[in-house]
Amino acid sequence: MYSSNEIIETINMISQQHLDVRTITLGISLFDCITDSKKRTAEKIYDKIMSKAKNLVKIGNDISSEIGVPIVNKRISVTPVSLVAAASKGHLEIIRTLDKIADETGIDFLGGYSALVHKAMTPYEKEFLLSIPEALSTTGKICSSVNVATSKAGINMDAVALMGKIVKDCAYRTKDNDSLACAKLVVFANAVEDNPFMAGAFLGTGEDDAVVNVGVSGPGVVKTALEQVDGDLTQVAECIKQTAFKITRVGQLVAKEASKRLNASFGIVDLSLAPTPIVGDSVAHILEEIGLESVGACGTTACLAMLNDAVKKGGIMACSSVGGLSGAFIPVSEDAGMIRAAETGALNIEKLEAMTAVCSVGLDMIAIPGDTPAEVISGIIADEIAIGVVNTKTTAVRVIPVYGKKAGEYAEFGGLLGRAPIMSVNTNSPLKFISRGGRIPAPLHSNKN
Repeated sequence: MYSSNEIIETINMISQQHLDVRTITLGISLFDCITDSKKRTAEKIYDKIMSKAKNLVKIGNDISSEIGVPIVNKRISVTPVSLVAAASKGHLEIIRTLDKIADETGIDFLGGYSALVHKAMTPYEKEFLLSIPEALSTTGKICSSVNVATSKAGINMDAVALMGKIVKDCAYRTKDNDSLACAKLVVFANAVEDNPFMAGAFLGTGEDDAVVNVGVSGPGVVKTALEQVDGDLTQVAECIKQTAFKITRVGQLVAKEASKRLNASFGIVDLSLAPTPIVGDSVAHILEEIGLESVGACGTTACLAMLNDAVKKGGIMACSSVGGLSGAFIPVSEDAGMIRAAETGALNIEKLEAMTAVCSVGLDMIAIPGDTPAEVISGIIADEIAIGVVNTKTTAVRVIPVYGKKAGEYAEFGGLLGRAPIMSVNTNSPLKFISRGGRIPAPLHSNKN
C-alpha cells in the first residue's frame, strides 16, 4: 500500500520534476519468420509484429491515463535483422516492411536493424552493414546498431574501420536535415539484449518470444531531492539511492501492467537518467547540484561515478528485474546542461570520453564537423569501444558529422533529440592504425573460465 505522502510525492515528481516513463519497448522475436524467400520472410515478419504490437500505442496511452504517469514513447525492438535476413538476403525487403509497420502501428521508433560482428564479419554481414545508410536515410523511425566488440572477443577493427565510412555515408545522405540519419545509428561494445532505449534497442537471441522492457527517467526528480541535502557525499549518495528507488517502483508498475495487456513477458526496468532538452531535466544539472561549477570541471568523473552507482543500487532494491543500460546517460544534444557546458568550452570530447568510463553507454548524440575524415570517426569509435572492452561494460558511440557545418555552429534535430553545438575534434590522423584492420585481442582478464 502507498501512503498519502508517497502519493503526493509521486504527483509532484510527475507534475513539477519531469518524472516520466520514457518508453515502453515491446521486443518481438523474428526467428520463426526466417525463410529462404525474401518475400515470404517479409510477409511473416509483418504478420508476426502486427499480431503482437498493433495495439501497443493504445495500450500505452490507456495505462498512462489510468495511473497518471506520462509514457513518452512506445517502441518496438526486434531480433537483429542481419540474423533474420541471412538465409534470404532479404534485408532491404525487411527494412521496407519494418518501415510500413512503424507507420501503421503509430509507434515512435523501431530498433533492430542491427548486426553482431564483434569478432569477425561474414561476407553477407558486410553487405548488410553497407545497407545501413540507405535503410536509415529512407525511413523515418527505423534505428540501427552494430556490436563491434566484446570483452570476450576483443575488438573487430575491420568493422570499426567500416563503421567510420558508414557514419559518413549516413551523414551525406541526410545532409539537408543536419545529417539526422546518424542519430539513429549506434556502434556498441558489449551490447545488451534487453535495452529499451533507442537507437540501440534490439531483442537478444536469449530472450522470450515477446518481451516488455520499460525505461524510466527522472533527472529532475534527483536534482530536486539533492537541493534539500546539506551534508557530505555519503548523504548525497544515500539521497540519490532513495530517489532512484522511488522512480523505479513507478517503472515496475507500468512494466507489469503493460506486459499483462500485451500478452508478453515482463523483461526489465531500465532506470537510466535520460535527460531531455527541457530545462530542469538534465543530468549535468545534477552534477552541478552536487558541487561542480560546471559539468566538465575537474571532479566531474568522480561525481558521475557516484551518481551512476547510487542510481543502480536504488533501482535494484526497488525492482525484481533491473537491466538494460541502467545508470546515467550523457547525450550532449539532449541535455540542456551539457549543451551549455559545451557552448562555454567547459566540456569537450576528451572529457566526455573520460566520463564514459563510469557511466551508462558512451559518447552519445555528439555533433562534430561534417568534414571530419572517416578514419578519425573510426578512431573515436575505437577509443570508446576500448573503454568498454577493458572495463567489461557496455559503451557506445553515436556521433553526427553534420554535413556542411563546422565547430561552433549548431545542428537542430528537434523533439527529444534536441539541438547540439558542433564540437571540435582532434584531426591528427589515425589512418595507418585504422587501416591495419584485424582484431585487437580480448584483454587478459577476460579469460575467467
